Amino acid sequence: MKKLLSLALLSLSLNVYSDDGSDSDPLEPLNRGIFSFNEWLDTYIAKPVAEGYRYVTPSVVDLGITNFFNNLGELENTANNLLQLKFTDAGVSVVRFSLNSTVGWFGLVDIATDAGINEREEDFGQTMGYWGVPSGPYVMLPFFGPSTVRDTAGRFVDGYADPMNYDPLNEEFHWDARLGMKGLNAVDKRADLLAAEKIIFGDDKYVFIRDAYLQSREYKVNDGQVDDPFADSMDDFDDLPE
Repeated sequence: MKKLLSLALLSLSLNVYSDDGSDSDPLEPLNRGIFSFNEWLDTYIAKPVAEGYRYVTPSVVDLGITNFFNNLGELENTANNLLQLKFTDAGVSVVRFSLNSTVGWFGLVDIATDAGINEREEDFGQTMGYWGVPSGPYVMLPFFGPSTVRDTAGRFVDGYADPMNYDPLNEEFHWDARLGMKGLNAVDKRADLLAAEKIIFGDDKYVFIRDAYLQSREYKVNDGQVDDPFADSMDDFDDLPE
């Protein structure tokens, strides 16, 4: 979370993208319309549900749910690290999944991070960027939020590495359980973002989110090899979730 906050400040202060956003956001009129739709959904549905979830869910349970879904994400991390020929990072993802799925009670406890084995997060959008595929225009997706043409395509590919898209027993009636897990994951992620709303500033929330997203993706695709003059100025955000 601290990295994302720092990157947001960096993108706004250095004007990484053009002042009017035309270079990265040629679809801005359409994107703004979808953004307004998403904001309406968030204001009246997603955010109230997330706040209710946070209110009734004990912190230890909330952390366990977050850890569980993050552990499932190690399968995606493993696949994309292999596709980028990052064999050491792929091995780290395998070790994290193995430890957390066994000693960590099916991923409810993040034993690996506690042991100093940190996540090597990768997705197929990053994989395509690693191999030189341009990001393409910025797009605002209904329900899903900020993306690019490259990252949108990556979402579909990453779906094949998502265990929640599969029924190990091959029985059709389990679709409702998988749908319920996806819903819980979405609510948990939205609840984790409640604290981050405090750092959204400026007169145009759309521009802030767009620039923060694009800079964050550049940071991830380049494995953090970007200048970050705010790296030592994030102490004010110590209370925000990682």
